[in-house]
Amino acid sequence: MAIDTTETTSASPTVHSPLGTRLSTRDKLVLFVLCAAQFMVALDFSVLNVALPVLGKDLGMSQSALQWAVTAFALPSGGFLLLFGRIGDLYGRRRLFLTGLALFGTASLLATFAWDPASFLTGRALQGLGAAAIVPTGMSLLTTTFPEGPARDRALGISGTLLSLGFTVGMVAGGVLTDVLSWRSTMGLLSVFALIVLPLAPGLLPESRTPDRPRLDVPGAVTVTGGLLALIYALSTAAERGFGGTDVIVTLAAGVLLLAAFVSIESRAHAPLVSLPMLRRRTVAWGNLGGLVTFSMMSTVVFVLTLYLQETLGLSAFETGLVFGVQGVMSAVAGVYAPKVIGRFGARRTLVGSLAGQGLFVAGLVLLNAHTWSVWLATAAISLASMCHLGAIISYGLTVTSGVPDEEQGLATGLVTSTQQVGITIGIPLLGVLATTSSDLLAGVHTVLALDAVIVLAAAVLVATGLGRDRSRPVEAEALGLR
Repeated sequence: MAIDTTETTSASPTVHSPLGTRLSTRDKLVLFVLCAAQFMVALDFSVLNVALPVLGKDLGMSQSALQWAVTAFALPSGGFLLLFGRIGDLYGRRRLFLTGLALFGTASLLATFAWDPASFLTGRALQGLGAAAIVPTGMSLLTTTFPEGPARDRALGISGTLLSLGFTVGMVAGGVLTDVLSWRSTMGLLSVFALIVLPLAPGLLPESRTPDRPRLDVPGAVTVTGGLLALIYALSTAAERGFGGTDVIVTLAAGVLLLAAFVSIESRAHAPLVSLPMLRRRTVAWGNLGGLVTFSMMSTVVFVLTLYLQETLGLSAFETGLVFGVQGVMSAVAGVYAPKVIGRFGARRTLVGSLAGQGLFVAGLVLLNAHTWSVWLATAAISLASMCHLGAIISYGLTVTSGVPDEEQGLATGLVTSTQQVGITIGIPLLGVLATTSSDLLAGVHTVLALDAVIVLAAAVLVATGLGRDRSRPVEAEALGLR
């Protein structure tokens, strides 16, 4: 997905605020629409988590099938992200953004009134498809609406903060709504968001597309979408049938082969979906690895911790939401201080340190047991791990985009967005299987948390080695308006 900074527009162009001045009223409205849509998608990733046990009993879904409530959304949202991003570049980002919003809102209504597992999972899958259209086009519209400099830096900072906040608010809101109303109200909330944003967007957002209109890389689009879908499906199916099933082995092999074919195709494509030369940059490759690990492993922790708190400790959805509410407050605190830490030590060192901290605090969760005092350990460890997680999110984005020429910033930003979405998508199918299929849930949770911590700590070592010693002055945060 390329996010170009030179655009043609078919609507009246937005009048930008001059560099260094406050955002105009119209700019603020545009930012509200784009950030509200991104916040809505982030909310969807987490609002259902604490409601999963209640939802499963209501719809008759087994514990091993519960992860499909998450995966049914994550599968299309991750699989179609690059394809929809490129389609928006070529044929109109606003058009695809509005289509995604409409689909997302309709799908949320279907999930709200679902009458059986099949209808619910269909709604979730359509939500994911809508999100795959909203996320890349929304980010592209933001970067093309606000000119490079303080205005764009401020817009990106607000967007990133709300994206992180949306995930946390979803955990709290999910617990409250499930206890006070029902799990269905969590899906209804998303449809309300879509109904608020959709009428405002057409009159505010200018249409934009790449000026040269290159041909769509169809072979690349087919192989990467098919590869991601096959890979995620294989990992998710293993939750119920194990890794020895023929369909799991076949789809897993197909996914690997398709992704290998994608790399080969992109190396020769005239207008590739992913720039391989960009990936050869040390900061881009290792920075994105850090981002992939921090997103995928933290989403896994949240998933298994939700099951543990409700199934092992017997907490209600509301009480579980409060645990994650503390996590959210601590994440907000980290959001205030992380840019200052980056300004002091640099983005690369902060990324490595944040990954190490996330891994160590997740390792502490292995001490959880069936005694009620464990809720305090869970609250403290997940909150501290999330503070490190937020530091990793901010620093990996800066690491990837620092030192990249202006004409290639769009490609770098696109990779950051793709890494984020794919990371959230693969974490739960990859490790969540071990908890949901275990005959002893607590033992399964311990296994997942131990492996999660090992993977994050190993990533910290790899990223530190790959990036090498950072001899440059740590000014990335100041350069991007984060201090």
